[in-house]
Amino acid sequence: MTNVYLAEQQITQSPDSIVSDMNGEKVMFSIASGKYYNLGLIGGRIWELIATPTTARELVEKLLQEYNVSRTACEEQVDAFLRRLHQESLIEVRNLEAHR
Repeated sequence: MTNVYLAEQQITQSPDSIVSDMNGEKVMFSIASGKYYNLGLIGGRIWELIATPTTARELVEKLLQEYNVSRTACEEQVDAFLRRLHQESLIEVRNLEAHR
């Protein structure tokens, strides 16, 4: 998992959003930007998992246990999803190396 964005960073939800479940998918409203986001089924699961601070590496391992997906595909999708969330300021990131 050397190429996954934020692989060794601690990731958690930004507190500036409201999330609702709509027909099994998570929909989010960002208070800061005023934008709505449809997280989808898997994105919603990732959102649930980052309610507690975790790393992308840990996310991938959990998702591999829950879904029938290849490691490569899972890493690529988690990478793209986290990049988008980070660009939109929907997640908070902390460098674990700086705190060891």
